[in-house]
Amino acid sequence: MAATVTPLHRDKPASLDPMMALVAPDMHRVNEVILARMQSDVALIPELAGHLIAGGGKRMRPMLTLACARLLDYGGSRQHQLAAAVEFIHTATLLHDDVVDGSGLRRGKRTANIIWGNPASVLVGDFLFSRAFELMVEDGSLRVLRILSNASAVIAEGEVNQLTAQRRIETTEQKYLDIIGAKTAALFAAACRIAAVIAERDEAVELALDAYGRNLGIAFQLIDDAIDYNSSATTMGKDTGDDFRDGKVTLPVILANARGSTSDQRFWRDAMEGRRVSDEDLAYATALLESTNAIADTLGRARHYGQRAIDALAGIGDGKARAALVEAVEFAVARAY
Repeated sequence: MAATVTPLHRDKPASLDPMMALVAPDMHRVNEVILARMQSDVALIPELAGHLIAGGGKRMRPMLTLACARLLDYGGSRQHQLAAAVEFIHTATLLHDDVVDGSGLRRGKRTANIIWGNPASVLVGDFLFSRAFELMVEDGSLRVLRILSNASAVIAEGEVNQLTAQRRIETTEQKYLDIIGAKTAALFAAACRIAAVIAERDEAVELALDAYGRNLGIAFQLIDDAIDYNSSATTMGKDTGDDFRDGKVTLPVILANARGSTSDQRFWRDAMEGRRVSDEDLAYATALLESTNAIADTLGRARHYGQRAIDALAGIGDGKARAALVEAVEFAVARAY
């Protein structure tokens, strides 16, 4: 049955509260699985994993699995272990990312690699990946296993691709979109898609939920990259300008560099290569981003992908689940305002 697509705007601030309320009973079960499966006789493993898992994240990805299962009126319980697997994959990638990036702050708290060191963070990340695959195998669906294992491989490819693009101002917009489509959007897409598999829906529904999650993930990352230049550690859980100082060539930088003068382009090259990273340089970079409309246009692209995510839900379900999934998109985009 076709349903009217809700436009990407609302009279009151968007929130994840409707989705959190929708999946609260299921999320309780997921948390039980997470707590049980992160245990180990090696005390450092639950200690380090618990530091990140309990670190204040909204667990948006597993919530998407649960909400999509609700959208499709799935009445079983397979979504609980699979949502936990999704969260373990995400958590493992965060542990590894913080080591690669040398990050010191995650969600406003010291990162695990700063507290316990890089080797422990990498190895506990490996442990969580292994737990995720145990949960997938226990589910028994080769299709679910294929979707989530492929997403894991794509995420790793995206991270390597990002590493090769770091400090390279000549990175194109298309390469940037390829990177975020892999490192961020792939898991959003898989988390949604597996709900259609366990609900035994056809491939058209699978692809629609995949498109919803993928476009939401791209919008989510675009917003993150935009507000890196105008947020605070309280808002983002990291310091303003981290991407700038790390030489990450994100879309705002790509746009500002393409639109800038010769001297502006020289500044961007020096900045991305690590020669202009002071607070004054960050302030100058932010001014260039504003004057070239790079931030505004990045936010505009995020709204575009957000609307594509919403449009992908046309004709699938209705009621509270659908409204919650739509508002989740609006919340992801509204974080920049």
